[in-house]
Amino acid sequence: MLFIGTTTIYFIGKRKIAFSISAVIWIVGIVGIIQVAINAANMGLDFSGGTTVQLKFAQPIPIENARAALMSHDLKEVSLQEITTGNQLLVKTGKAATASGGVADTITEAFKKEFPGNAFTVESSTEIGPSIGNKLKKDTLTAVAISLVGIVIYIAWRFDLKFGIGATLATFHDILAMFAVFYLLDKEINLLFITAVLTIAGYSLTDTVVVFDRIRENLRKNLSGSLPDVFNKSINEVLSRTIITSLTTFLAAISLLLFGGEVIHDFALALVVGIVIATYSSIFVASPLVVEWERRTGKI
Repeated sequence: MLFIGTTTIYFIGKRKIAFSISAVIWIVGIVGIIQVAINAANMGLDFSGGTTVQLKFAQPIPIENARAALMSHDLKEVSLQEITTGNQLLVKTGKAATASGGVADTITEAFKKEFPGNAFTVESSTEIGPSIGNKLKKDTLTAVAISLVGIVIYIAWRFDLKFGIGATLATFHDILAMFAVFYLLDKEINLLFITAVLTIAGYSLTDTVVVFDRIRENLRKNLSGSLPDVFNKSINEVLSRTIITSLTTFLAAISLLLFGGEVIHDFALALVVGIVIATYSSIFVASPLVVEWERRTGKI
C-alpha cells in the first residue's frame, strides 16, 4: 500500500551533500569510539567497574544531603540520580571509590547512620571490578567488529561485493552516529547502549537489503536509463515502505523514551537516534556509495 504515492526524487544526485553530512558524523563518531576505547568518555559501570546501588526511601532525600552523607563516609567520587517515582535514589561509584569493606555495604550504612528516621530498602545492588569492566569493553568492540564483517560476507554472497561494502559502510555510519550523539551529549556508554547499537545495526541492514533487492530486480529487468537512474528509481519505489516501517518503529521507540521511565531512558534515546539515522543511511548512503564505487571504477 502506497503511503506517499509515486515519487521522483533524485536521491543519487544529492549524494555529495549526503556524503558531506556523513563525513561529519564519521569524524565525531570515530572520536567518540576512541574516547570509549581509552576510557575517556562517560563510561558506565559495565565498562569502567564500580558499584551501583538503587535505594527506595520512605521519605524523599535531597541530593545535597545524600551526597554529604556519603562524603562523610569516604565516598567522595559518587554520582547520584533521583528516580522521580517512589522516592528512589541511584548511587554510583567509580572504581576509584574507597571504603572499608564492600562499597555497597558502606553506602547503606552511611544512610542508616545519617538518616535514622527515614527507612529504606535496597532495590538493587551491583559491583563490577575494573578487570571485568575492561574485558566487557573489549568483548563489546569485538562483537561490533564481527557483526560488520558478517554484514560484508552476507551481502557480498547475496548480492555483490560492492553492495556488501556499501551496506557495511552504511551500517558502520549508523553506529558512528549513535556514538557521536551519546559522546556529544555526555550520555553514559553501557551495555544497554551497546544493545541498542547492535539492534539498530540489524535494523539498518534490513532496511538496506530491501532497497538492494529492488535495485537487483530492476537491474535484471534491464530498465532503460543510466545506472544512477535505475538506483534512483528503485529507492523511490520502496520509499513509501521505508517511511512506513521507520515511522511505526520510531513511534514505538519514542513512546519508550517519553513513558518508559529513567532506567531505560538512554536505551530508548539510542533507539530513536538509530532509527532516524538508519532510515537516512538506507536512502542517502548505502546505494549512493555503490554508485560512487561504479563511477570511480569507470563502469558508469
